[in-house]
Amino acid sequence: MFVDQAKIYVKAGDGGNGCVSFHREKYVAAGGPDGGDGGKGGDVLFVADDHTSTLVDFRYKRKYIAENGAPGSGNRCTGKSGADLIIPVPRGTLVREADTGRLLADVSGEEPVLVFQGGKGGAGNQHFATATRQIPRFAKPGTPGEGGYITLELKLLADVGLVGFPNVGKSTFISVVSAAKPKIANYHFTTLTPVLGVVKQDTGSSYVMADIPGLIEGASDGVGLGHDFLRHVERCRLILHVVDVAGSEGRDPKEDFLAINRELERFSPELAQRPQIVAANKADLATPEQVEEFTQFIREQGMECYPISAATTKGTKELADLLAAKLAQLPPIRSFEAQPITQQERRSRQLSREFQVTVENQVYRVEAPFLEKLLEGVNLDDYSSLQYFQKVLRESGVIDKLEELGIQEGDTVELAGFAFDFVP
Repeated sequence: MFVDQAKIYVKAGDGGNGCVSFHREKYVAAGGPDGGDGGKGGDVLFVADDHTSTLVDFRYKRKYIAENGAPGSGNRCTGKSGADLIIPVPRGTLVREADTGRLLADVSGEEPVLVFQGGKGGAGNQHFATATRQIPRFAKPGTPGEGGYITLELKLLADVGLVGFPNVGKSTFISVVSAAKPKIANYHFTTLTPVLGVVKQDTGSSYVMADIPGLIEGASDGVGLGHDFLRHVERCRLILHVVDVAGSEGRDPKEDFLAINRELERFSPELAQRPQIVAANKADLATPEQVEEFTQFIREQGMECYPISAATTKGTKELADLLAAKLAQLPPIRSFEAQPITQQERRSRQLSREFQVTVENQVYRVEAPFLEKLLEGVNLDDYSSLQYFQKVLRESGVIDKLEELGIQEGDTVELAGFAFDFVP
């Protein structure tokens, strides 16, 4: 099964919580706090795997979560960092945020690409000792790892893309000039999935050719196989437009040429401007006048036209050599410019202190994700720990907002499942 799109949920590991611990040793009085920090959560990385060619595996497993960091322990021991999650995908896969469509990574190179970063480990209580707070009974929880729903989209890496109507001989041509063995039959839509073939030259060099399922007029409206597979031509440096110059199925080759280019324009104006060479296939079935008339028509469009016969291999090697010469003059295979999450964005998200307060029957409900996480490391039975929590409430503006809404002493405040009496 050829699958070139998938939607999955991916999450980096959470950081481990800091430890609350005090040093205890014979003959050492008041050893002080020695709680260690939590370990860092595992990152999520994507790596190109040349042994896979589709995204079918992601149809069956849709959730990927990296390992969490271990909590800290006594004697100032830092918790173990979570193992990174490395996800192999076919080379040429684009990773996007599902909600925004933002391109996070183009997995085309050799190096793993970091997509989501694991959370930082929380600080142990050793960091909160001061001259006036010598027995801190609280520590910081680890920060959550990044994550969310992402879409994977495979855009095959190929130098030359074959486009044209069904049954014009694209599969026959690629089978002749490369070692690819696509299914070949005399009916429309024999080719249902893209086929890659490596074309080797006598000089020892080679290039990759992609046979794309046939387009027909109206593909942009979903007719035939639609535009679904044209994404695999977007990286191609050169388009080889194959036309049945003999009109063996009763169609006009000129109209075929114009119709396919209209479909390319509708799919992507940029793709329609890509360098294009026309192969007038089935020349052995056409009259010399038909070949000459079509060749002249293509030249009037500002393109080169080369009559060939893929079935008899006439002209195929010469065309393959010409494609190699043209590719030598073109820039490398296109890579898409990603917009990965920057360190500045990560810091701003971690420092984000957004909250919302609603009032119902004199009960003030505070929704603040950053406070919910903070509460995990707060010991509400410890005075200094509670003081620290109140300090964060004041600095984040929560108390100011409550006072702005008219809260009075003794009113109830609900936060993360806890209920507090307000004391100004």
